[in-house]
Amino acid sequence: MFTDRMGPQQRYLQLLNSAKLDNDPAQQPALQALDVLHGQLEQSRAHRDVIQGLYLWGKVGRGKTMMMDLFVASLQPEHCLRQHFHHFMASIHQQLNQLSGQVDPLKIIAKNLSKKYKVLCFDEFFVADIGDAMLLGRLLQYLFQHSVVLVATSNTEPEKLYWDGLQRQRFLPAIAAIKNATRSIHLTGAEDHRLRELAYAQNYFVEPLTEPFAPYSSQIQRLMNSLALPHVGLAAATIAIQGRDLPFLSRQQRSICFSFSQLCEGPRSHLDYIELADQFDTVVLLNVPSLNGQQYEHILARGTEDGSGGATTTGARQVIYAAKDDAVRRFIALIDEFYERGIRFYLSSAVPLEQLYTQGSLTFEFERVLSRLTEMASLEYQVEGLKFSADETSALESAS
Repeated sequence: MFTDRMGPQQRYLQLLNSAKLDNDPAQQPALQALDVLHGQLEQSRAHRDVIQGLYLWGKVGRGKTMMMDLFVASLQPEHCLRQHFHHFMASIHQQLNQLSGQVDPLKIIAKNLSKKYKVLCFDEFFVADIGDAMLLGRLLQYLFQHSVVLVATSNTEPEKLYWDGLQRQRFLPAIAAIKNATRSIHLTGAEDHRLRELAYAQNYFVEPLTEPFAPYSSQIQRLMNSLALPHVGLAAATIAIQGRDLPFLSRQQRSICFSFSQLCEGPRSHLDYIELADQFDTVVLLNVPSLNGQQYEHILARGTEDGSGGATTTGARQVIYAAKDDAVRRFIALIDEFYERGIRFYLSSAVPLEQLYTQGSLTFEFERVLSRLTEMASLEYQVEGLKFSADETSALESAS
């Protein structure tokens, strides 16, 4: 038996009765589908029973992650892997390196995963990287051949995954596999539950841009003092992240401060942010500029995060692209990782939050940033952290 006796809908009702949740009728179709899936797994007697999974998608704050986590809590943990999708793909790439020279290593990875897990639950399912796009179709097909059940949350429907991506036609088998193996449910609710009534502590400070090692303003100095972060002089210090030296402004035990240029400009990726979240509980990001820029027409050159426009091959159409969008993409990945891991996060910017990014090709994705930064300012988040933090990649490595 793969399940706990209490299903996700019963757990949801308990939260309603304890006033920890507000009832949202728009969540009921997803809850009912998760409950049906829970029942199918409970009745399953053979590991290779074919059971259709679920793909929950919709705007930010509609309760997708919360409902998936209620489902995860209703399963026996040894049969279910719950990960942020970034972490899963990072582990896949690591295993591919370890299996270099093997014939069809993706098939080996899928077989090993299927031996350990009946259900894979992925939060924030999206594809932004051409490398991920190229391998994901075959990997998913192999997993589904082993009757692994997929439950995923996403901000976009399956048909629009990797929508502007380079060589997107090679990703279409992954979309077909997802559509064949899961039932897609659109959460259409109008309410962003992250903006519910909470007590807030300031985590976003509007400050003029300054030189990297210039004296702090009085309010930033108070913040740094409260975190016991000393002021750093002109001699920049560095920390080794992903085998490269990353400069920082200030560090004290498990708290660290960067400038925006240090953390979001240059050769950085979500792997850097995963490693930072492993090492630190509190991160301060100073001197975030307005991320808007003069837009111009740009021939599609590589994949972007899902959910915006729509070309299928390089040069198939021109997309509106702003000069700072590369840094914006990294900033989105940073916020996603820190939110998922419950990192306390503070930042200063030259403009108010609602004006931070309003022009560019990533406005769809930036809605998630605004929602998450708002929740990260709540005392509930800052004091308690997130109940369901991302699994360490070792959980997946142990399956190999």
